[in-house]
Amino acid sequence: MKDLIIIGSGGLGREAMWIAERINAVSPEWNILGFIDDNAELTGTSVSGYTVLGTTAAVVEYPEAYYICAIGNAKARKIVAEKVLSYAPVKFATLIDPACIHSDKVDFGEGCVVCAYTYITVDIKIGNHVYIGANCTVGHDAVVDDFVTLYPSVTLSGNTHIASGCELGTGSQIIQGLTVEKNTIVGAGSAVIRNLPSDCTAVGVPAIPIKFHRKKA
Repeated sequence: MKDLIIIGSGGLGREAMWIAERINAVSPEWNILGFIDDNAELTGTSVSGYTVLGTTAAVVEYPEAYYICAIGNAKARKIVAEKVLSYAPVKFATLIDPACIHSDKVDFGEGCVVCAYTYITVDIKIGNHVYIGANCTVGHDAVVDDFVTLYPSVTLSGNTHIASGCELGTGSQIIQGLTVEKNTIVGAGSAVIRNLPSDCTAVGVPAIPIKFHRKKA
């Protein structure tokens, strides 16, 4: 069995831990060591029955372990993953719940978390550190780039492209062939019927940009 440590002991961290337990119930794969969390006050405490081993600097103490960066916010997940790699060249696991249905024609990157009852069809590319919540659908030939978050019940139709750093809110829908450019947030329940530009928040049916995110100088 491979050692596994979850980065982040919040809600998504506990969900990732549960997925690892569900994988082990089908076929033992992961020796779950515990969490690491940059809230130093949590070090040594127990979360869902597992010990918080330390802050992200503790990765140097477990060089053979695999890690999952379990943080829902796409931007924060990227920052933490890069911070971890600044300490050591760690290995990232991908956790796919046994109740996820996907073909063997899906290319999953490293560090992904895929929740139960998600349906991923054929000829799909999923990047690194992607979070896909429960009950999502990803259609044929879709491309989901690095550090994307799909909250529960998102629908991606075929030939869609979700660029890096995007967050798609619960129940949002992207119709066939469209692109959502990088770092864009799509509000919960929105329906995207045309391409969306980068660095904006779009909401509604149909979804339209209501705010553009200013980049810091």
